[in-house]
Amino acid sequence: MPWWWTFLLVVLVLCAGGMSQDCMEDPAQAYKFTGVACRLTYPAAVVLNEKTTKVIEAAFQHAKYPSMKGEKSLLFGSKLLYGLDNLEIYNLTIGQSAFELHPGKSISLDISNVSAVFKGTIKYGYGSWLVNFGNSVDFEIESQIDLGINPKLYCGNGKVAADTSDCSLKFHKLHLLLQGDREPNWIKKLFTNFITFTVQVVIKGQICQEINKVANILSDFIQETAENFLSDGDISVNIGVTGPPVITANYIESYHKGFTKYRNTTTVIDESNFNPAQLTEHKMLYFWLSDQVMNSILKAAHQDGRFQLNISGTELTELFNANPPDAIPEFIQKCIMESSSPELRVWSKSNPYLNTSRGFGTTVWAGVSVELHCGGSAAPFISFNTNVSMEIRASYANKKLILLGKLTEIFTNITGGEIVDTFETILESKKLETFLTNAVEKTGVPRIIAVLETEITRLLDKQGVNLFDIYNPEVIPRENYVVIQMDFGFPHHLLVEFLRKTLE
Repeated sequence: MPWWWTFLLVVLVLCAGGMSQDCMEDPAQAYKFTGVACRLTYPAAVVLNEKTTKVIEAAFQHAKYPSMKGEKSLLFGSKLLYGLDNLEIYNLTIGQSAFELHPGKSISLDISNVSAVFKGTIKYGYGSWLVNFGNSVDFEIESQIDLGINPKLYCGNGKVAADTSDCSLKFHKLHLLLQGDREPNWIKKLFTNFITFTVQVVIKGQICQEINKVANILSDFIQETAENFLSDGDISVNIGVTGPPVITANYIESYHKGFTKYRNTTTVIDESNFNPAQLTEHKMLYFWLSDQVMNSILKAAHQDGRFQLNISGTELTELFNANPPDAIPEFIQKCIMESSSPELRVWSKSNPYLNTSRGFGTTVWAGVSVELHCGGSAAPFISFNTNVSMEIRASYANKKLILLGKLTEIFTNITGGEIVDTFETILESKKLETFLTNAVEKTGVPRIIAVLETEITRLLDKQGVNLFDIYNPEVIPRENYVVIQMDFGFPHHLLVEFLRKTLE
């Protein structure tokens, strides 16, 4: 179905100037503006196809079948008039579905053995110069249909849209019963035969029209779900497409802007290094994620004051007891261990920045300001800045984010506080800076990484990632981008939510 290409864009993504809102037909040009790419391979489409019948069922059941009217001329100047009203569907079952990817063209979808009963009311009248009469009875239509669709994907209003106009229904059975009468009289037989063709035309038109409508509703639903997933407060990510989706024999691929929006500003990605050759085909699902996207999110999070951490009271004392830095100065020990309400305040003082490379993984540079308060004092006991560089590798297992960090560079300098006035020599100041550097490395950095793991996992759970069955996920660092690849189980909760909203 036309939503395969993007059904799981909501999985594991962590978080325009000079460019038209429409797609670029030239792939090489579109790649330059691509911050996020998604590749769904053939095995993934097989898994999703298993649930396609639910969407087809929704199309049948949600279709509004119009009233039908007609007449048939008979012998001796007489005629038969009829009208079908209140047509509804019951007892719908679908045998099986099969699909095929046609490179550069479409996805062919064949739904076989669709069995359904249509019920409604038929009004008919028979008249001539001899006699006139009319009647109204309930009817049933027993049907058995094969459905063929060749959806094409294209760009529409900055999103992927579906064209399912290439839609055909083959009727193996279409049997009209009046009041359940399987042995109708001659006049019933007279018109049940010739109105069958009209019924076929109406059912085909409405079913194909509804399938196209449902397909585009679902496509919009998934893309909106993905954008909501990448939104929190004033921070959001524009995942509008940069170019038309690509269909090959082995995968479906889409390309997205990944522009970060924060309040009234929007980042621009116009020098992306994306190339489809950077992705393989042995996993079910791939995300290509540019460093530019992640740096834009980090910048917005810093500007929004997201990178703050306060540790106080027993939590602070337990933190230092569990992993104490070397040679704690006595006045620091008294502040943390003996004062009534010690508090450590940490926040980012500049935009964090990251760079990914094949050899080292993702290297993150961050500038942090720290204040230590003792006994509830408003003025800091000591304040200092620290600049750190560290290598980080991310993974996802047991529905939790795991961050492995290795500190590669650290620089700390004291900026003020009550204790600064007591320094008598430069040597004492240097000793304190050495201690603070050691404290940041042994106690501060591990604590911040643990907090980030917990908070990002919480955010992912809030957005529903924990509802997905994700198998063997890998985060692979490359030059200025990462590849997230995985196998997955069908995210049934998304389909249930979509069907609930569609059928309301």
